[in-house]
Amino acid sequence: MGDAKQVARAAVTGVGQTITRLKRRDVNFPEMMHEACVLALKDAELQPEDIDLVVFGSGPEYFEGVNEPDLWATDHTFGIGKQHCRIQTGGTVGASTGIAGYYMAASGLYDNVLVVSGDKLSESSVQKGLSLVYAPTMGRDFAAGAPSAVANQARIYQNQFPSVNERHFAKIGAWMRKNALNNPNAQLKLPQISEEVMLGMAWLSTPLRLLDSCPTSDAACAMVIQSARKARESERPKAWIQAVATISEGYNYVDRDWSNPIAQREAARRCYSQLGITKPLEELDVLEIYDAFTSQHLIWYEGLGLVERGHGADLVDQGAIRMDGKLPVNPSGGVLSNNSIGASAMIRQAEVALQLMGRAGDRQVQGAEIGLAHGWGGAIQFHTVMILSGEQDFELSRRKRAERRTVGAER
Repeated sequence: MGDAKQVARAAVTGVGQTITRLKRRDVNFPEMMHEACVLALKDAELQPEDIDLVVFGSGPEYFEGVNEPDLWATDHTFGIGKQHCRIQTGGTVGASTGIAGYYMAASGLYDNVLVVSGDKLSESSVQKGLSLVYAPTMGRDFAAGAPSAVANQARIYQNQFPSVNERHFAKIGAWMRKNALNNPNAQLKLPQISEEVMLGMAWLSTPLRLLDSCPTSDAACAMVIQSARKARESERPKAWIQAVATISEGYNYVDRDWSNPIAQREAARRCYSQLGITKPLEELDVLEIYDAFTSQHLIWYEGLGLVERGHGADLVDQGAIRMDGKLPVNPSGGVLSNNSIGASAMIRQAEVALQLMGRAGDRQVQGAEIGLAHGWGGAIQFHTVMILSGEQDFELSRRKRAERRTVGAER
C-alpha cells in the first residue's frame, strides 16, 4: 500500500541537452559536457557558483579512450572547488547519475546539484568495447556485440510467444522515428520512415534488421536537481522526483531468461509500491524507456507491469503507445533515434521532466502530470526507474489527472 501523503523532497528545475550528431567534430569531450551544463544552468536560471555538488557520469573509459574522464572535464563541468564525483554503471549511467543527484538533494546535504552525463562514441570502437557478451545458448562470453546479444533476447522471447513477429518491430521502429521528427535534439530523423521501409532493411542479426537498432551518437545531457526547500523558492515550472529504484540481477547464471527482466520488474514494483500505483497503464501519462532495439519495447512494457507477460504486443496492436494512444511512449523518439550511451538514460529522465513542465514543444503530451523514465545497461542486468510528477504532493497530481479525465469525458 502506498503512502497517501507522498511529498517529493527534490525536483528537476533545469534541463540541458547538447546538439547530437554521429560525430561532434566541433567539440572535444570536456567541451561537449560543458555545453550541456551551461544549458541546464541557464534553464534553471542559476550561476555556476550556485552549484553545491556536481555528479558526473560517462560510460566505460574505453568509450573516451581516456582514463578518469571526470578529472579531464572537471573544470568544464564547474567542479573546481566543489565536490565532484563520478558514476559509472554502463548503459544506465545517465539514469544512475540522475538518481545519485536526487539522493544528494533529497538528503538535505545539498540544495543545488548539477548532474551531467554523456559520451563521444565517435572517438572509440563501441562494438569492440561491447564485444564480450554472454551467450545463453553457448553458456559463456563470446565476441558477439550488443546487436547479437539483444537478438538472442528477442529470439528467446519469440520462442515463448510465437505470435510476436517482425511487423511488431517494424511498427515500433516507424512510430519512434516519427516521434523523433518533432524533437530538435534527436539525431536520426527519417521523414520517409514507414513499416515497409523498416521491413526492407538488411538483416543486422536475425530477427533484427538494421533500423531495429539505435544509432551511435555524440551527446551529453545535464539536469539541475534542487532540494524541495530551494525548488519552492522559484515559480518556474519543475518536475518533482517521487520515487527511484536501481536494481541489478545476476549477469551470468544458469537458466537466466533474458526475456523476463527480473531487475526491471523489481525496480518498477518498488516505485509503484511507494506511490500506491496499482495500474500503471492507467495511472501514467507519459513513458520514456531505454529502447536500444525495437524488440525490447515489448519486454520492457511487461517488466514495467503495463500488461501481463506475453501481452506486450497487444499495446502495439492497439496503438496504445502512439502519441495519440492511451500511454504515449518515447515522445522524444527514444534511444532508437539518439544513443550516446552516456547520456541516453538521463535523456529519458530529462524528457519526462520537460513533459511534466509542459515544455516539450511539438512533442508535448497534453496535460501530462505523472511520468516514468526507465534505463537498462550492462549485460541487460541493470535497470533503473524514476517516477516524476508535476506537483510536489503526489496526491495532488493524481487529483488533477482525475479532474482532467472527468472534464474530457463530459465533452
